[in-house]
Order: sequence, then structure tokens, then C-alpha cells
Amino acid sequence: MAPKGVKVIASNRRARHDYLILDTIECGLVLVGSEVKSLRDAKVQLGDAYARVERGELWLHSMHIAAYEHASGFGAHTVDRPRKLLAHRTEIERLGSKVAQDHLTLIPLSLYFKEGRAKIELALAKGRKTQAGPGRPRRKERHGSSDEGLPSRRLIQATSERRTVR
Repeated sequence: MAPKGVKVIASNRRARHDYLILDTIECGLVLVGSEVKSLRDAKVQLGDAYARVERGELWLHSMHIAAYEHASGFGAHTVDRPRKLLAHRTEIERLGSKVAQDHLTLIPLSLYFKEGRAKIELALAKGRKTQAGPGRPRRKERHGSSDEGLPSRRLIQATSERRTVR
């Protein structure tokens, strides 16, 4: 359950599975009016989003906020534009150095309104290995053979041939 005054808009549940979360930070977002309206309607996708430190500023890329249906022309926004994130300079510098040194990534975990302001929870994360390697057994080795507990093909073919002969 979210704390009082917090309304969760979207969460990136897949990120907790695909990445090892090392640290989290709360950042504000710089948005235009139609983006805020779309967020209030929960028309946002965080799946492919990531953040970067560029020239001392924190930017969020590939977050899709759907166009607000009642905004057109000048009031409309670009759906996949990079969005500036608001954080303290020391936090931005710390995150930038960690990302550069340790080959980590910044991914959004959740997007929410806190006391009427849009906030995003960013995670400093390391990708998990998904393929089999020396430390991780392959699927068949972990769970036994794939045919375990099933009758052999020959037995199945023999029973089907007997049924057709009769």
C-alpha cells in the first residue's frame, strides 16, 4: 500500500526481475501540461525507459507518455521525448560516477504523484545474467530431463497403432 498522499501511476515490475537493485533515488520530472494530464489518466509506459547523466544533468529516455486527447497543436507534446529529471547536484554526480566506473545503469522503478507533484523512483542497478554459465546450471540440469515422468515415444506409437488395427 502506498503512503498517504502518494498515488502510484505506473510501476516497472519487470525491472526488479531483470536487474539487481543496488540503490534508489526519488527525482522530480520536468513536464508540460498535456503530459501531466496523460499521467493523471495513467497513460504511460516505463518498460524500456532508462536514465542518463548528460553534461551534469539527469535525463530520462524512452518513457512513453501517450498524447492527451483534448490537447492539439501548441498544447500537445511529443510522446517519446527525453525528459529532464530533478535531483540534487551531489546526487547526480554520485550516480554519474557509479554508472561510469561500475558499468551500472539507471532504470525507473515507479512513477507516482506525491503531494500533487510527479515523481519517479530511479534505481542504480546491475543487469542479471540470464544465460547459462559456469555458475548457473542449464535448465535441464536444474529440473531433470524434460522427458522425466512421461511415457516414451515408442510406447505411445505402439498404443496408437493397436487402436487403429482393431
